[in-house]
Amino acid sequence: MTAKKLVHTLRMPIRWGDMDAMGHVNNTVYFRYLEQARISWFVEAGCEPDPSGEGPVIVNARCTFIKQLKYPGDIEIRTYVGEPGRSSFESYQEIRRIDEPDVIAAEGGAKIVWVDFPKEKSAPLPERIRALLATPE
Repeated sequence: MTAKKLVHTLRMPIRWGDMDAMGHVNNTVYFRYLEQARISWFVEAGCEPDPSGEGPVIVNARCTFIKQLKYPGDIEIRTYVGEPGRSSFESYQEIRRIDEPDVIAAEGGAKIVWVDFPKEKSAPLPERIRALLATPE
């Protein structure tokens, strides 16, 4: 199993408009939840994308739907990271209803690559980002 480190937790409401005609949160909205948690972590960690410089981009995103979410309610998204590579790392996320904290409603994540935007190429992870990702011994 890959070592993971919890780096961020975000709570947010399930909105009425998140549901579809089937009466549950639409599958595409789960990706928005994961995205919001990822961006919130980037901002809090001081590593949001800078189009004139460097920053993180995702090269894939995944989500496994385990249990339906329905309005009303609040969710918590936990974001974990794996060991860093030269220019990338994996993120792992779990979505749970706050009123059912032991039940994972969905799990997903993304591969995140550090990019030099003007050059349109991957770049080595800066030491400050590498330090955020380091798993304590």
